Amino acid sequence: MEFVASYDAVVIGSGHAGCEACLALSRLNKKTLLTTLNLDSIAFLACNPSIGGTAKGQLAQEVDALGGEMGVNTDKSVLQLRMLNSGKGPAVQSLRAQVDKIVYHTKMKQTLEHQKNLEILQGEVAEILTKNGKVIGIKTALNECFACKVVVVATGVYLNSSVIIGDFKKSSGPNGYEPSTLLTSSLKKLGIPLRRFKTGTPARVDGKTIDYSKFELQPGENNYSFSYLDKPKKSKLPCHLGYTSTAMHDYIRQNIHLAPLYSGKIEGIGPRYCPSIEDKIMRFADKERHQLFLEPESTSTDEVYVQGISSSMPANVQRNMYRLIPGFENVKIMRFAYAIEYDCINATALKSSLESKSVNGLFFAGQINGTSGYEEAAAQGIMAGINAARYLNNLPAVVLGRDQAYIGVLIDDLVTKNITEPYRMMTSRAEYRLTLRQDNCDIRLTELGHDIGLVTNKRYKLYKQKLLQIKKVTDALSCMKNPQQLESLFKQKSESLPKSGLTLKECIKRNNITIFDIAKHFNLFKDISPSVLEYVNTEIKYEGYIKNEQDLINKNKKLDNISMPNLDYNTLAGLRKEARQKLNDIRPSTIGQARRIDGVSPSDINVLLVYLKLHGKI
Repeated sequence: MEFVASYDAVVIGSGHAGCEACLALSRLNKKTLLTTLNLDSIAFLACNPSIGGTAKGQLAQEVDALGGEMGVNTDKSVLQLRMLNSGKGPAVQSLRAQVDKIVYHTKMKQTLEHQKNLEILQGEVAEILTKNGKVIGIKTALNECFACKVVVVATGVYLNSSVIIGDFKKSSGPNGYEPSTLLTSSLKKLGIPLRRFKTGTPARVDGKTIDYSKFELQPGENNYSFSYLDKPKKSKLPCHLGYTSTAMHDYIRQNIHLAPLYSGKIEGIGPRYCPSIEDKIMRFADKERHQLFLEPESTSTDEVYVQGISSSMPANVQRNMYRLIPGFENVKIMRFAYAIEYDCINATALKSSLESKSVNGLFFAGQINGTSGYEEAAAQGIMAGINAARYLNNLPAVVLGRDQAYIGVLIDDLVTKNITEPYRMMTSRAEYRLTLRQDNCDIRLTELGHDIGLVTNKRYKLYKQKLLQIKKVTDALSCMKNPQQLESLFKQKSESLPKSGLTLKECIKRNNITIFDIAKHFNLFKDISPSVLEYVNTEIKYEGYIKNEQDLINKNKKLDNISMPNLDYNTLAGLRKEARQKLNDIRPSTIGQARRIDGVSPSDINVLLVYLKLHGKI
């Protein structure tokens, strides 16, 4: 076999997972080749033109804190920023950005092209080459072979994908891009378990044909940025909120027999939490209307993304049903909505490092692992890139705990649970979400990113400056205990003074005042950023709850620190049959991970603990 060239690593796919993976590898001094079906699809926003959202904002900023690119690129292309759930507690607040999808692609492509140690090649990978259970290279559709020691598969929804609109079905990737048709058979030969999933996207309509007077204006906010490297950005364009109508619902019901989802044309399993409009109407028949959002795709086009109205109905049905939305009476569709089916793997076949359990040096990241969403993909991409680099250096893998990051929750769920539908990150999936807040991603992960080698000196300096500001504020609050000062402050707020002897910090904890009241009244903290003040206020206000959560984390960490040896679980007396099967399939690395496997009960965990104790493992 003749190799055209030799690399440390090859990344297959240039979506959000592939971009983060190849950047992590190359920035960690690994000679890397990124292969992509089409250079124009690099960092392509195939669905909504946005980054972040509920729980997804945490993922994107965790990627940023580790030294990734998604947050930086978002700030370069931002159209609008909003903090979701700002009226609720800090545990569920998440940043969301509307971005210019053309600028987002262009800027990320430029970043990749100028990255040291990284080369980009347009072409389809046909085969992953292995020898003695280890990756040795890849072969392209043009029969060119490239040597490498690690491969990261990040094919997104392009693997053997088909686009479906009514009776029309075509082998295609998103937006008409070519699919990857050859790699599936190679993965099957390597023993990688595959499955078929589905997702979809709404139509894009001509903004000039929308009657915006029938929609509610959704302006952005100006005091946020996605990357900790950047300054707060200003929102440039608004979004709009609207609703479906009963007439639209009736029309869809009359034509439901034409929906591929109900006629049997669609075989793949779709996302539970992002259903098509026809699925919504059939599943939630009591709802008279559903929300929709109009999101601009770019400043250089009139295309508008209709968030909330994904569909795979025939073209004529789509045209008619969209025009039954108030404000869409004369709307013109520029790109029809479609469903897309694709091959993905069962991620329980992966280690927590995202490396295959059966092929050394083969990593997977993104929607190939059964997830949905750009942010979930980027999170897996940076971790796969980090661990592929560490594999090359014979270093132990970096595995984030469920108490460290939403990324840790995401990957742990993927490798321990048999995901049967596209996985979407939500705050409810994180049991420690008060610890894993939007405002402390950098505090949780920047030190680790620096130790790994991805966090730049500039980023690390900003992080250290933030820590100093936090200390300055908390030290000042701890010293302030002057009753006369307190009395003057509460008189200004027209409130009675709380119990005498309380410090200002204790008053914040009791929700009598905020740190911003203190800063304004005493003319303090002018050199401190508002984000730091907000962070300190949250830490003080929820101190008791955070402590309780930390106690629970410490308790559960004991189980996560108990390693599991390589066992044949069929030989362990006392385990239930289901538990034996699940444990043999997933091969958990710790007792904590075993405890989170569906079908493994507390009594099964006790059997494992007794076994480990009897054999001197704990």
